[in-house]
Amino acid sequence: MPLWWMGVHGGAGESTLAELSRYGYGAGHAWPVTPTPPTVVLVARTHYYGLMRARHAATEWARGDIAADLLGLVLIADAPGALPRPLRDLARLVSGGVPRTWRIPWVPQWRLQTPTLATAPRAIHRLFAETVPSAAPPTP
Repeated sequence: MPLWWMGVHGGAGESTLAELSRYGYGAGHAWPVTPTPPTVVLVARTHYYGLMRARHAATEWARGDIAADLLGLVLIADAPGALPRPLRDLARLVSGGVPRTWRIPWVPQWRLQTPTLATAPRAIHRLFAETVPSAAPPTP
């Protein structure tokens, strides 16, 4: 079953994750419609709007409005540095409504060059190891 990276708002980063992972599809900004329940990872930036859109998507899923195998939520830093307390609290609240949350820090190099796995932070490699079958280390 393919993996869908679903941005909950414009500029969330789902197309970048789909491209870097070389696995699955960018779902755009809507739940994918497939014959069987899709496997989905939500993607949002950590600004207020992104967190509120993530909350909305998590609520849709939790209510049962959406038939999907939701793996979790990727929160991508919207700016360098620590989140302000209100956003940190909101991120914690939203994270409680999904099975798993991955946090991706700000990557300064990506403002000036194309994102690559070579310049990706460890958090992205961990995300892929936990969501992309071919990225997981082999089991002995």
